[in-house]
Amino acid sequence: MDIAPWVWGATIAVLLGVIALDFVIITRRPHEPSMREAAIWVSIYVSLAVAFGIGIAFFTDGQAVDFFTGWIVEYSMSMDNLFVFILILSSFAVPREHRQRVLLVGIALALVFRGLFIAAGAAAVNAFAGVFYLFGAFLLYTAWKLIASAGEEEEYEENAALRMVRRVLPTSETYDGHRLITRVDGKRMVTPMLMVMIAVGMTDILFALDSIPAIFGITQEPYLVFTANAFALMGLRQLYFLIGGLMDKLVYLSHGLAVILGFIGVKLILHAIHETTDLHVPEIPTILSLVVIVVTLAATTVLSLLKSRRDARAEAAAGEQKAAQEGGSPAASPDGSTGSSDDDDLDERVKL
Repeated sequence: MDIAPWVWGATIAVLLGVIALDFVIITRRPHEPSMREAAIWVSIYVSLAVAFGIGIAFFTDGQAVDFFTGWIVEYSMSMDNLFVFILILSSFAVPREHRQRVLLVGIALALVFRGLFIAAGAAAVNAFAGVFYLFGAFLLYTAWKLIASAGEEEEYEENAALRMVRRVLPTSETYDGHRLITRVDGKRMVTPMLMVMIAVGMTDILFALDSIPAIFGITQEPYLVFTANAFALMGLRQLYFLIGGLMDKLVYLSHGLAVILGFIGVKLILHAIHETTDLHVPEIPTILSLVVIVVTLAATTVLSLLKSRRDARAEAAAGEQKAAQEGGSPAASPDGSTGSSDDDDLDERVKL
């Protein structure tokens, strides 16, 4: 796939324009978007991705499947990343009206970091096909970590780098609107807003380490890798507000991602064997990868919602039982009656 420099330039310019438009909207009216507003924006970004994929189908030969597969993988991983964003924003107690700003900065940083990783990954792939062994092993390790940590309560802990920043930069205890620097008793100090943006940026680097090898398992075309990542990140801010309250219901999402990453890891290792040895090993076609990914995500979602519904019913039943016990309801007699009729007869005889 031969991409002209002007196409790269136009693509990057459009992305910068979208980010600038988002920033202007947030700056002019800081607020927490409603479910309707978030749903509209997410629908727009998804529609743009679908339209872009259709355009790829018209102007290339068979590359649209690669784009859509890579985009779905990156989008599903971005949804999982929302768990961590929720933890970070809650840990730093970011005011709800300023969370959009933090998320937008995080998305911009993610695009920059992923662009750098994509360039480095493409250079490594072109120089040495054996790098796919490393990518595949890393994805298998990541899948194992997701399975091993499934069911554990996640808590955000500041890493060593952020703690070092706190020691170097004096930080105020409270926010000052959306300002990054403020004055406390005449001294210039950074606000928690800057610290949370640094935390989100550092987290983006870790996310890129997972996502870039995954999409290189789908396609090695840098332009498709970059645009799939870009479209997966666009709308992530609105997605946070749209499904943030539903994230705890997707209890099996990490299991589904583990299956997907493990599958892509095996695909990468088979591809590496095919490219670096004379062994005849089967290669997994992209269309099969797309089917596996879509089916896995669908099954994960359905099973998660079913479990959440069962847990809700069990919790409601337990609450009703506890309320009945605390209310001191009379115990049932062996014949199934509560004995209330005998008590009523006794009361009547006493009156007489």
